[in-house]
This record gives sequence, structure tokens and C-alpha cells, in this order.
Amino acid sequence: MDNTKVMADGTKDFALRKVSSHCSISEMDDYDLSKLLDKPRLNIERQRSFDERSLSELSIGLTRALENYDGVYSPGRSGLNTPASSTRNSFEPHPMVADAWEALRRSLVYFRGQPVGTIAAYDHASEEVLNYDQVFVRDFVPSALAFLMNGEPDIVKNFLLKTLQLQGWEKRIDRFKLGEGAMPASFKVLHDPLRKTDTIIADFGESAIGRVAPIDSGFWWIILLRAYTKSTGDLSLSETPECQKGMRLILSLCLSEGFDTFPTLLCADGCSMIDRRMGIYGYPIEIQALFFMALRSALVMLKHDAEGKEFVERIVKRLHALSYHIRSYFWLDFQQLNDIYRYKTEEYSHTAVNKFNVIPDSIPDWVFDFMPTRGGYFIGNVSPARMDFRWFALGNCVAILSSLATPEQASAIMDLIEERWEELVGEMPLKISYPAIESHEWRIVTGCDPKNTRWSYHNGGSWPVLLWLLTAACIKTGRPQIARRAIDLAESRLLKDIWPEYYDGKLGRYIGKQARKYQTWSIAGYLVAKMMLEDPSHLGMISLEEDKLMKPVIKRSSSWTC
Repeated sequence: MDNTKVMADGTKDFALRKVSSHCSISEMDDYDLSKLLDKPRLNIERQRSFDERSLSELSIGLTRALENYDGVYSPGRSGLNTPASSTRNSFEPHPMVADAWEALRRSLVYFRGQPVGTIAAYDHASEEVLNYDQVFVRDFVPSALAFLMNGEPDIVKNFLLKTLQLQGWEKRIDRFKLGEGAMPASFKVLHDPLRKTDTIIADFGESAIGRVAPIDSGFWWIILLRAYTKSTGDLSLSETPECQKGMRLILSLCLSEGFDTFPTLLCADGCSMIDRRMGIYGYPIEIQALFFMALRSALVMLKHDAEGKEFVERIVKRLHALSYHIRSYFWLDFQQLNDIYRYKTEEYSHTAVNKFNVIPDSIPDWVFDFMPTRGGYFIGNVSPARMDFRWFALGNCVAILSSLATPEQASAIMDLIEERWEELVGEMPLKISYPAIESHEWRIVTGCDPKNTRWSYHNGGSWPVLLWLLTAACIKTGRPQIARRAIDLAESRLLKDIWPEYYDGKLGRYIGKQARKYQTWSIAGYLVAKMMLEDPSHLGMISLEEDKLMKPVIKRSSSWTC
């Protein structure tokens, strides 16, 4: 199983060159990512990527010719059981890499002889299997990226096509029909050894805890379709009528016009990775960032035919409004916090500074101590008279990768992580949210959820899967040393602890009280982070470049008066 080899120098130390945190992929000619690691230069192509066109170009009907270009991508590689980048570059593979690949392959699910995904966890020691033996759309994303980086795209293609077929099912929950474009949260393959048949059962929320349908599944599907296209350089899958229709159906659900006055997407609690009640109802940053990234990914894959052109125009308008809204009203730094602290209330008309009528007394005390003078982040939620000041890791990392965050904001997010390392990283990367809610607030917000007690699970727990998102954000912002530090922390515990789902405690010191072992996305997240740091060109499949012509946010408090 182990095809890795230890290099002759036997060293694991490598010098990291200080690179401007404002560096993006489009500026790699000035800041060669290969020099971030003191190793031989990597062969990174420098063509104009098919998703580097501006929204303005697309909106006036740019020809499809440019879409055939593929920039930084990872060409197909041999199907080794260890990452090709480890054997190709001068890196000493960590002993747990081979174990991780073995565990990842053991989690594969087959339908009629073809691999179609990976189960959530391979923990047979657990008394209750629940739905951990199913293939979750969001959980499979890091597994898919690992296989793409290792030159095994067929598994990802099979998954994309299979979930696309499930999208076409009629979805009813207690006699109520879901939207046509909804993607399943998960699916299970049932094998009948007597009849020698395989059957798939999908869950759109009708079996989920709390009976909440996932909003993020469709977004992750679009993002993964683009990652597959970038990795393989093959446009044929995304251009099939089935994939084109699948994207349009997902977008139809999200771009529909109604009574909402905001460009953000209104969501129920428990509709995303935080799939239990945690007070994220409204406009959670995780969903808004994924929404933005999915829109930008779809924009470059949709055909400019009669049906696709209409969606392109709607996407362009929504992206401009969404980026302005999030960058302006969700952003918090020291200056902005001070401005909110001095807000006046009950303001009326277009001249109002406090547009959402946020009461300054509602600002929690912890924010004033948590906010450093250097750094900032996108807060968890903004809605009338309510701002959720909590930090959410996934939303902030995806905001960086999708370029929803401006280069300045992306740099500030990384500054915050460095300044608040103990609180957000601690002894196991990475806190899913901060801080934990407890006592009376916990009873009200979570409904006394025993799994979401303070500093556990979604309520301030530490999730190893987030390591890949942190690593990707670090590379994009020119801070690979942060990722290296986080990976070292993970390597000191993950294998010994048998790949837990999450960790508990303020510092992430304890294995989660109900955490499954051999959690697949903990395994895959580590592999993706490792391969991405060793070969930064992999970042191209999961990162989108800044649109230079998208209207920039007006700085800080001034944005609240416009």
C-alpha cells in the first residue's frame, strides 16, 4: 500500500519566504508559489484560466473561445496509493500519509462495481451507525479533491453523475414537495447479494435530524464540478445537457425573486455543515460564501445558449449586489466595531447609518476582548436588529478562496487567525465557531441539544476537516507557514487518536465525546492539506481569482452610509 519513499536528505525543515498577503493566483508571475517552499521549482502553467474573465466581460457576451483555456491545474497522474506530489517533489512523506490513504480507500462505496463516493465514517466500534454509513455530498468534497490531486478523476466523475441523477427525483417530505433542483444531503447504496442488485436510497432531509433539507449540497456540487474540470482540463462533462440542466435547476432555487430586500440567501437553521440548531437561521456567512462561490463557478461553466444566457445575466447582477452586501455589512474589524458601538438607533430613510437598527447594547462583551487592533473577519449573520458576532471558520475560508473577501480583507482574516491562534486553533485545527454558547443562551438557542454542549461538536468544537480549507486560504494569501504550523499540530494527534470526527474543549485537547473514529473527511482533509502545501498548483482547482472590475467595497464605516 505504501508507495512513498524517504528522501536521502531526511530533513523536514524548509525555509518559508515572506510573501505579500495580498498575493493572488493571478499575480503568481510576481510571487512564484514554488518559492514559498525551498524546493526545486514546480512546473505551474501560466495561461489565462477559463474562470479568470471578469463578470463584466461575461455580461456583454464574451465568446466561448476563452473558456477553452485552462490555467493552473493538476494534470492526470498515476493512480498511486500515496499522493503523486510526495513522490515527485523533495518532501519527506509523513508516516501517517500511507495510513490515511489506506483508510480513505477503505471508505469507498461502490454502485454496480463503480466507486461513487466515500462513507462518512468507518467506525464499526460505534454502537450506533445512524447515517455515518452514507455518502454525504458535503463530506465527499475533500475526498474528491484528494482523488483529483492524486490523478484519479473517475471516482469524482461517477459521484457527480450519480448525484445528478438523484437531483431529478421527486422529493416529498410529509406530503410537501421540495424544489426541483434540491440536491440530496446523502445517499446509501444497498447491496442485495441474492438478486445481485444495487439500490440507492437518497436523503433530502426527510430522514435528517430536525428534518432540514441541505442548502449547501447544490453549491458544493457546482464547486466540485468546476474542480473536476480544472483538475482534468476536460470541459466535456460540464458541457453535457445533464450537467447544464443540473446547474440551472440549482440556480433557479437560489436566484428566485421574492419579498427579501437583501441579495443574501435566507436559510433555516441546520441547513449546512452546522446541521443542528445553533442560531444560524437568517443569512449565515457559510451559506453566503458558498452561494457566492457556486455562482462564480457556474458562471464560467454555463453555456451561452438561450437558456444559459438568461442565467448568466442574473448571476452577474446577483454577484455584484451580494459582494457589496457581504463586504460592507458582514465585515468587522476594530474600527467597524467601534463605529457600531457608537450607533444611534431608530433611524429612518436613506440617510440612516445604522441601516439594520442594531442596538449597541446587543454587542456581546467577548467581542471587545477578542477583536485585535490588527485583523478582522466576516461575522456569522446580519439581519434586522440582529448581528451574530461569532467567528465561523468555513464561511471565512470560503470567502477567501472565492475572492468574496477583498485582498485586504483576506489578509486581515489571516492576521486575526495569527493574533487569536490559541482561541481559533489551539491544540487541534480548527474551531468551527467561536466562542461557544452556554448556560441559559445554550438552552434557548440549541433547544438543550446534548451534543452541542459548550466547546463540543458545532458549538465551538475543533474539526480536523477544516485543515484543508485553512491550508488553501493560507496558500492563497501567501501565508504557508501558518498552514505548516497547523498541519504539524494535526500530525501530532490524528493518527494516534484514530482520525476522530471532532475534538472538544477550549483548546481542542480532548477527542469529541460522541466523535466517530476513522471519520473520512478528517482523513481526506489532512491529505488535501498535505498535498496542497507540497504542490501549491493544486490550489487552482478550488480557488477563484478576484474580479478586477467588481465594484470594491467602500472602506469601513463609510460603507454603512451609502
